[in-house]
Amino acid sequence: MIPVTTDTNTKSRFRLRPIAFLILGAALLTALYFWLRPQPKPAEAVKTQFMQEITELDSAVSQLQRAIGQRQPTAVVQSAFQQARLAYKRIEFLSTYYSPETTRALNGPNIPEVDDDLRVNEPEGFQVLEELVFPVLDTASHADAVHQADLLRSNVNRLRKISENNELTDSHVFDAVRLEVFRIITLGITGFDSPVAFHSLPEAVSALNSLQQQLTHYRLATRNPELAQRLDNAFASAVKSLQTARSFNDFDRLTFIRQEANVLSGLIVDAQQALQIPVFKESRLLSTTARTLIDVNAFDPNYFVNFNDQRSTPERVALGKMLFYDPILSGQPGRTCATCHQPDKAFTDGEHKSLAVGVGGRRIARNAPTLLNAALQAAQFADSRVVFLEDQASDVIQNTEEMHGSLPQAVKALQENPTYKALFAKSYKEGVTEQTLKNAVASYVRSLVSLDSRVDRYLRNQPVALTAEEKLGFNLFMGKAKCATCHFFPLFNGTVPPAYQETESEVLGTPATADGKLVDPDVGKFVLTKREPHRYAFKTPTVRHAASTAPYMHNGVYRTLDDVIEFYDKGGGNGLGFNLENQTLPFDKLNLTAIEKQALVAFMKAL
Repeated sequence: MIPVTTDTNTKSRFRLRPIAFLILGAALLTALYFWLRPQPKPAEAVKTQFMQEITELDSAVSQLQRAIGQRQPTAVVQSAFQQARLAYKRIEFLSTYYSPETTRALNGPNIPEVDDDLRVNEPEGFQVLEELVFPVLDTASHADAVHQADLLRSNVNRLRKISENNELTDSHVFDAVRLEVFRIITLGITGFDSPVAFHSLPEAVSALNSLQQQLTHYRLATRNPELAQRLDNAFASAVKSLQTARSFNDFDRLTFIRQEANVLSGLIVDAQQALQIPVFKESRLLSTTARTLIDVNAFDPNYFVNFNDQRSTPERVALGKMLFYDPILSGQPGRTCATCHQPDKAFTDGEHKSLAVGVGGRRIARNAPTLLNAALQAAQFADSRVVFLEDQASDVIQNTEEMHGSLPQAVKALQENPTYKALFAKSYKEGVTEQTLKNAVASYVRSLVSLDSRVDRYLRNQPVALTAEEKLGFNLFMGKAKCATCHFFPLFNGTVPPAYQETESEVLGTPATADGKLVDPDVGKFVLTKREPHRYAFKTPTVRHAASTAPYMHNGVYRTLDDVIEFYDKGGGNGLGFNLENQTLPFDKLNLTAIEKQALVAFMKAL
């Protein structure tokens, strides 16, 4: 007989086989579940990441809070602050978009705000804390720093609660992403929200990295791999440009905008189109379809109207132009709107003796501003006393020192004029009324948009050159000289990007005379609001066409751009020794060299 043997290894293999099948089956079922389960929509994935990053921000702020509370060394506190700000920049694009008020509390300017109800709200958040931490830790203000850190933590939690219920859409996400690129151009790289620490460039990198990561949720690579690669390359190139800059002051902002940021924002629009994500059709000053901030039609001069039926038409513009040059609106023979706003002088009066000339040859209280691009502001007059250009026209016509006219009398005269009566009937169903008169003049002013300087054409990659001096001037304006933190790119006025919904006023401490001995007694916006933050506050005007709009400042105190730059270089009114507690212009010296001052003038002439 042949002996029977037992292979224990074979038995083991047979015993294990059912278990292996069970494990394999479970693995297959798990894979099948993950493959078949509904995938989160891209906007949902964006929100999930956003909420996670709010948690990370909360953790970073908590560490900052602890570092301040425990009186840790300056370097530790500053590092904690920077890490918290980097975390904030990752959520900024959605935070500012969906929760603007909470975001302002997190990262608003370090100046009191007067709201629509004339309540004065004290500043809080990162920018307030920054001034307590940089350039050195202010140990004397430890209690203030603790308080601001507590407020910061509270507002992060407030943002989390608000954000939990926000429903994101793909259109909103792409709009927010594009606006964040514009925010980096206009506020980020200019140092607007990091005015003391100058940590702007690393913060811009943090924001861009977040945008790139969020856009991966849309799986563009599976729809259009070539476009996805171009978009990734654009992000990488922009980040590299920021990371390789030698310093905040040395950063070449002109090249960054022209070769990096404009390319990136354009590709974001292309990606949205490739993914067939709808673009908003709502009315905004900045077009919802603008690929870059310097697109020819990026801004809508008809945006700031009271009612849609007041928007300009070619007929209304032509009618308004006739009225602009006709004494029929004035109570003085020969006096028209063009008396103080002459086309060949950039729509100013050309007076070089400071204040504008009023009725009877008397000097009126303020300098006559240019009307070019007046439509691209949310408020009119140096003291921002009216919102709409229609009200500006009414105010000037009836002002006894300016045109000394009467709207009722002007309407009567126009109704008795067959030519005007017919033109009004063609443009307005109501015919000649006070409202249509004002709207016609305003329509003409809205047509006076001029955003096609050599600087604009250069940034559009058109065949036009800027000199090395003009390029230096642009980079100084947008960086070291801090001009663009009030005169925002690309309008170079006080209309705040990237929403461009409000126009700021600033307290500069403008002197009464060029010798700089006393502050000018005109208290500006304070006359209207009676709020201390507005004492000596005046609307930030455009510096486009500045070479043709002398004299400068609300009172025309400076005759040349060189004089204006000297004033800013010294630190404004407080640099002259006026000791204004509410001055919003930084009062530290800019320390500009003679070459840099000349370059700034050259750049403004190129505008």
